[in-house]
Amino acid sequence: MNLNSIIASNLKRLRKQRNLTLGKLSELSGVSKVMLGQIERGESNPTINTIWKIANGLKIPYTFLIDEPSNEVILVKKENTIKQCSEDMHYRVFCSFSAQSDRNFEIFTVELDSNSSYTSDSHGENDKEYILIFDGTLTLETGNEKYTLASGDSIFFDAAKPHTYKNQHSKMIRMTIINYYPT
Repeated sequence: MNLNSIIASNLKRLRKQRNLTLGKLSELSGVSKVMLGQIERGESNPTINTIWKIANGLKIPYTFLIDEPSNEVILVKKENTIKQCSEDMHYRVFCSFSAQSDRNFEIFTVELDSNSSYTSDSHGENDKEYILIFDGTLTLETGNEKYTLASGDSIFFDAAKPHTYKNQHSKMIRMTIINYYPT
């Protein structure tokens, strides 16, 4: 099943489980009713930030929208992960483990090209983010603070606020991001 079909199916199921109209979900998420309808019909390729907005509106982890529900143990190979890219293609996210009813976190491998940046919207109230840098040097901006992380460094912060990942160097950044959703 392709990613748009998975998102369409999950969005429709989750919206109906909560007895929400497209209009009400639009109010909760800040995504237009027309766009939500297109996503549910599999006619749109939503951006990462659009999926975050919908997840925040539904108060669910991001991966509830992009993964097929499964109760099996699965070996995840990078070539089998779901790849998503920012509009400019400089920020790439590969989901290895998604949040599920018995797992309140998700794990991503992330690549950020040299001399580029990506701004992430709020993930949701009380959500936390952990980052571990494998290659490159990341400047993380969250709130009014800037943090510089090199290979082997890690950080934990409140993901309820918008935050920006910056790579101001010539080497691509490879990092792992864990999004944690407190119960």
